[in-house]
Amino acid sequence: AWAVNRFVLKYLVNQEPIILFMATIGLAYFLEGVGDLMWGSDIKTLNVGLPQGINETIDEVTFNAFGYGFFIDNLDIVATVVAVILVVALVLFSQYTKQGRALRAVADDHQAALSVGISLNFIWVMVWSIAGFVALVAGIMWGAKSGVQFSLSLIALKALPVLLIGGFTSIPGAIVGGLIIGVGEKLFEFLVGPMIGGATENWFAYVLALFVLIVRPQGLFGEKIIERV
Repeated sequence: AWAVNRFVLKYLVNQEPIILFMATIGLAYFLEGVGDLMWGSDIKTLNVGLPQGINETIDEVTFNAFGYGFFIDNLDIVATVVAVILVVALVLFSQYTKQGRALRAVADDHQAALSVGISLNFIWVMVWSIAGFVALVAGIMWGAKSGVQFSLSLIALKALPVLLIGGFTSIPGAIVGGLIIGVGEKLFEFLVGPMIGGATENWFAYVLALFVLIVRPQGLFGEKIIERV
């Protein structure tokens, strides 16, 4: 993450957001191709010592409207706890630390932040380092459950509709957006998938995000964009 900022994004400061977005997407596909050449495209197992297996079975009578039982995997519980810890840590960091407030200032108006002495280079390095750490933790959680391969970038792209739905400026919005996508695509696959041939999880999140953008462009919890002339 530090190298991405140092050798690529450092030279794109003050550019339009779409330029930064396309640069990161292009870099992601480049790194995916390099990794595929070096290590191959086979799925590889990842054992990091996390518990797995069914932890609790809920009686079918509880959900007799569906007639199915539900179970919770140990690894899913661990992943949920880790996600909660990361979210709380990020909220506390952004709200109550000097560096976090500086980060929010840059996100709000980088020119004003620069005028009061905030180092944009330091903020960029910090942001990408935090993003790299969070991505590492998420990758470990996913790899321990389903194995790892370079096509996982398609799964990572689901973060985009999550943010579009929740709002780019809201941490609670990202949480709610993730829950909407996760629960919604499973229910849609279960209820509607058999009628249209299945595989709805591949596109449901993006269609839902498109609908939200049409109705509410800033997302459910995002701030309304006001352009001054």
